[in-house]
Amino acid sequence: MGASIYKSYYFDTRVDAESNAQVRALRRNLAHMTDEDRRRWDERYVGLEPASVEAIEPPGFLAPYLDVMPTTGQALELACGRGLGTIWLARRGLDVWGLDISSVAIGQARELAEHSGVGGSCRFDVVDLDDGLPAGPPVDLILCHKFRDRRLDRAIIDRLAPRGILAMAALSEVDAAPGPFRATPGELPAAFAALDLIAAGEGRGQAWLLARA
Repeated sequence: MGASIYKSYYFDTRVDAESNAQVRALRRNLAHMTDEDRRRWDERYVGLEPASVEAIEPPGFLAPYLDVMPTTGQALELACGRGLGTIWLARRGLDVWGLDISSVAIGQARELAEHSGVGGSCRFDVVDLDDGLPAGPPVDLILCHKFRDRRLDRAIIDRLAPRGILAMAALSEVDAAPGPFRATPGELPAAFAALDLIAAGEGRGQAWLLARA
């Protein structure tokens, strides 16, 4: 091949190799971060007393709006932890899928669901939401309590069935110090403007939203 063609071929090959190396390094870093997150949350849940059946109740921000929450259909809880929200929804009559990165939390959630008599209405799986929402059918309710990942906003909207409800609460910068996992003022209503807002609020370091598809 000519010198110019050879130079171009060599350069493109070198760039491809460098790009592939960067991708592999990024994947290793992400895997390391995921492992660290998983260990951190596992350690946290190992140190907690098992949740009791008496502790199962709706998240506080939902208490005034229980009449809006569905009592039949399919639901999804993101970052479900020990499953209190998932089990509460199942006791209301929904079939619920709870997801969390911690295998310790998921194990505790499964046990609590059985003790609560709704093991057949709850499914719990260890899922790293950094990879996005796992595939599944549209749902009538998504509960996302004390968890915020802006990368999931579009997927959350798309996952709701017609007239489906989103119930979300997150840490907020309002009346608190800024932080990477805290919603900025007005962030939740703006992020989910494609939905019909039912109610929202923020203050004292918390933000919440209730909206309908």
